[in-house]
Amino acid sequence: MIRVVIADDHRVVRVGLELLLGTFEDVGIVGVATNGEEAVERCAAEHPDVALIDIEMPGMDGVEATRRIRSVSPGTSVVAFTSFSDRERIIGVLDAGAVGYLLKDAEPMELHDAILAAARGEAPLDPKAAAEILAERSAAAPAERLSGREREVLVLVAEGSANKQIARRLGISEKTVKGHLTNIFQTLGVRDRTQAALWAERHGLLRGEDRA
Repeated sequence: MIRVVIADDHRVVRVGLELLLGTFEDVGIVGVATNGEEAVERCAAEHPDVALIDIEMPGMDGVEATRRIRSVSPGTSVVAFTSFSDRERIIGVLDAGAVGYLLKDAEPMELHDAILAAARGEAPLDPKAAAEILAERSAAAPAERLSGREREVLVLVAEGSANKQIARRLGISEKTVKGHLTNIFQTLGVRDRTQAALWAERHGLLRGEDRA
């Protein structure tokens, strides 16, 4: 039996979830909460396998509740169950420790499968949520898409080092340096060393920062 805590500030949703989950023979509700604070308290007391948490609740929202649940009950897998599918909320609650994200228009069996998946340690994600996560990753700052070696080469270029000097400094061949520069130019969307050096300075790489 998978032990579940549900948290939602709307009574209709709570009752609906209780009735629905009650039809699943392998799922049992061990706690019901109307806000984030109660959700944390229920999880701390019951240590459920899965917590279904709404994101938008008065007082402590689902993101903060998720973060605290992961602290007081590390064995609980949190699944965000919400009406919102915007990128900020999705990334926020997943960063807080949720393992899954499901929209409230999901079919009953989708919810059931998500609970089972979360209990197994998997990451059930609504297709819309998965698409937003992929979009977030593809929009990552260019500097984050550079390898460690490419960043080293870029910093040395920005400091005015020639290819031969870079090769000697890093213990690699000039041909390898040129290959790294080609990748750097493509990743940053610049045409030459001067533009790459300006990009590095503008984004704080020379000071060990990254503002991209």
